[in-house]
Amino acid sequence: MKLNIKQLALLAISVAALAGTTACDDKLDAVQARVAPQVEMAMPASLEGAKIVSERIEVKNVSTGRSTVFTSWTDVELAPGLYDFGYEAEVELDGVTRHVTAFSPSVELTGGAATVPLQVFENLVNDDFIIEEIFFTGTLQSSGNQYYGDDYVKIYNNTDHVLYADGLTFVESKFLTTEKYDFKPDIMGQAMTVQALYTIPGSGKDHPVLPGESLLLCDTGIDHRVANPNSFDLSGADFEWYDISTQPAHLDIDGPTVENLDKWYCYTLSFFLLHNRGFRAWALARIPVDKENYLQNYRYSYNYIIMNDKGTFPMSQNAYRLPNEWIVDAVNCSVEAEYRWNVTAPTLDRGWTYCGTMDHDKTRYFHSVRRKLLYVKDGRAVFQDTNNSTADFNPHCVPSEIENQGTAINAEGARSTGRTWDGVVPRD
Repeated sequence: MKLNIKQLALLAISVAALAGTTACDDKLDAVQARVAPQVEMAMPASLEGAKIVSERIEVKNVSTGRSTVFTSWTDVELAPGLYDFGYEAEVELDGVTRHVTAFSPSVELTGGAATVPLQVFENLVNDDFIIEEIFFTGTLQSSGNQYYGDDYVKIYNNTDHVLYADGLTFVESKFLTTEKYDFKPDIMGQAMTVQALYTIPGSGKDHPVLPGESLLLCDTGIDHRVANPNSFDLSGADFEWYDISTQPAHLDIDGPTVENLDKWYCYTLSFFLLHNRGFRAWALARIPVDKENYLQNYRYSYNYIIMNDKGTFPMSQNAYRLPNEWIVDAVNCSVEAEYRWNVTAPTLDRGWTYCGTMDHDKTRYFHSVRRKLLYVKDGRAVFQDTNNSTADFNPHCVPSEIENQGTAINAEGARSTGRTWDGVVPRD
């Protein structure tokens, strides 16, 4: 049957109408599939009655890594999935504007009603040391084998006055950012669970640090180039963490030119290494009690359940708790493919940083995480510190000691050229 021009036109209109109906139905289905979560916001008692002036909601899809920013909760509509919710707001109380933050990780949104719990905290200014850099990945030998012992941490005086490092304690988290369990009792809102504590010795004013200066804490304070030409010299570090091993086959090395940190506690019977994939949090603390008091009175016993294909297994373990009010800075690390949660309270860190993108990522070696530069004033660097490691750190950087010494950036021995303030901004 042949169709005339009029019949062809009518047929085209009918097809277009049908297509339009299908498109509308697709859009309707998409809208119906999205979730508008309700927020349960708990303000601190000190801000009771405060008025929200402006707010910023950053939502990150844990599966895809994509982030979306909203300026009002009424605008938040998301597809079902697993999300991290970051929150910042300016609030006004008694004529004074204050800044508050919150972080709610791993919130699962389904097709039904969903709630985002937010414990809001006031963002206070840190007047103490900050963590400037963490080099946890290590270097490689020319054979491609992992080399151990050259990991380090830099702490920095970001203030405009002299700070004394005496008594400052460096700690590592017990919990992993890549494994999330329902630990009972849950003390994260009050304390960080730690498994290693090393303290800078001194009587109070033995170790002054000028504004804009750093201290280098390292694993082993020796010239590592002797054993591994692809490494660098740490014999001039300020302090090292040294362990008296009870395992004769795994003895630590005591660098003769570098002062030892005062070891309060460490879980290992041999020697302590930073987790070389960066699956933990690290922090600095001012502990107001002595070592004996702390070790006796701040134990933390907890329970949790492991569920897998082989069954359900109740677990019990012990560690130490470090009250959040003692902690002056904290940094969570992980990798995108394995990240599950932060192991510190949002008051300490609302984000996380990384080297590499997946577990056992071979590109992670010869890289560190470095705090972002805000500005340089009269030759003194001022770094960003918002208690959000995602925003505050440049991930996967050439380490500062490799830049400073012009040493290897890969197993083939290619040399670093040029120096930066923060792994990104050129220094020279």
